[in-house]
Amino acid sequence: MRILHTADWHIGRTFHGHSTMTALRQVLGALPNLVRERGIDVVIAAGDIFDSAAPSGEAFTLLQETLTEIRDAGAQIVLISGNHDSAARLGFATPFARLGGVYIATDADTIGTPVTLHDEHGAVDFYCVPFLEPALIRHRWPEERLRNQADALGFAMHRIREAVDARASESARSVVVAHTFAAGGEAASAESERPIVNVGSVDVVPLSTFDGVDYVALGHIHGRARLADHIRYPGALLHYSFSEADKPRGGWLVELGADGVSSTEWLDLPVPRPLVVLKGELEELLSAPALEQHREDWVSAVLTDSTRPMEAMRRLQARFRWCAHLEHQPATIVTDGLSSYAERVQGKSDEQILDAFLRHVRNGDGPNDAEAELFEDLVSEHHGVAASR
Repeated sequence: MRILHTADWHIGRTFHGHSTMTALRQVLGALPNLVRERGIDVVIAAGDIFDSAAPSGEAFTLLQETLTEIRDAGAQIVLISGNHDSAARLGFATPFARLGGVYIATDADTIGTPVTLHDEHGAVDFYCVPFLEPALIRHRWPEERLRNQADALGFAMHRIREAVDARASESARSVVVAHTFAAGGEAASAESERPIVNVGSVDVVPLSTFDGVDYVALGHIHGRARLADHIRYPGALLHYSFSEADKPRGGWLVELGADGVSSTEWLDLPVPRPLVVLKGELEELLSAPALEQHREDWVSAVLTDSTRPMEAMRRLQARFRWCAHLEHQPATIVTDGLSSYAERVQGKSDEQILDAFLRHVRNGDGPNDAEAELFEDLVSEHHGVAASR
């Protein structure tokens, strides 16, 4: 059986205020072609299908079109809800979708009851673990200690292993689909995610939690990751943060043989608009010929000018129309060595205070001639008003 493991579609998400619907339609549109070209039998989407608990009509339409085209290409589909999804909305058509070869898991009560598909070697059981918020599920199993993600996934995997053991005589292979943060995942890859766990705490799910199954298809982390040969994240389908700019987009092609995973291969998906971080002084970014190649990319500009230039974003967007983010990180930080406002004004004239303030907020860049003249006029006017009282 050939499985394409994807995750974190985030249909409906914006990128720095821009819609990603057109770009995502292009990426999702590549999935049916991969199904045909690579003979894929099952496509997994491991959570965060939508970006919002209340997705728009356009988002539902894109999901419907995508699922239909994947099924027309010949693959069945297994998808679960993530922390961004509304389990009720995503799962409302579950009984009907199953009739069409689309298996949607959003209910924690179904953990331990597999979706069973078949190939020439027999049965493959897909155990689906939708996102488990401990506060929302512990009332169902009051006898269990469900304080955090580690507890919730430990409980789910215990039920799954019991089911796997019960099927041992039938030689059924097992695949777990889950949405969580597993130990070994790159914390930086979760930067653009709404957090579901506290990285570095007991809420991170230990890898040993997933022992006893043939393959674990994880979602939630937006960067590709191999935690073990049989435990992987594919990352998000689109780049949703400039921190992900150098991370590939795609999915894992997992080949299941008679005895479990026989091979894995990374399959790239289109990147409709690459992301790039450009660093330097404003005039350099606006004039360097080598940067012309990034004219149509998403651009995050990090300006190293000693003083933040005026109208920097407007000027950048004149060259890089998709410049979406701007930071000012001066190459040199100028300091006067004084720690308090009282120290800065002690013993200084009004003109000197204004001069020092400007140098402080402009990283050592004092007033130009016009500004100095303006300061002098303001101080003279102030003194004149004070003297007349």
